[in-house]
Amino acid sequence: MAEATRQTAARATLNGLMTWLGEAGLQAAAASAGLRAAIDQHAAAVRDALGDPERGPSVVALAGYATGVRDALIEAEWQLPPIAELDWARAEWPTLRLVAVCALARSTGYL
Repeated sequence: MAEATRQTAARATLNGLMTWLGEAGLQAAAASAGLRAAIDQHAAAVRDALGDPERGPSVVALAGYATGVRDALIEAEWQLPPIAELDWARAEWPTLRLVAVCALARSTGYL
């Protein structure tokens, strides 16, 4: 697959995640210092896991990471409550990690 096609597919994955979960999570984080701090910690862990803590991960690596988390959650039969019913003050690790991916995607200009 050509690199441009991979990048386009990765951006589509990240856009879908942002639409599904990220916008609501980042909006909630803007109103809560504690949630914002938790998302920042998860974002730092993702940057570290993907090997480039200074510049941030590539769009393909970031989308691949998000897809891997999603696949692991499906395998574990974990389900996110409907976004409108989510208690952001008690958001679970998977929710925070996926919102952190969205925060990274936005901060690196992928979204």
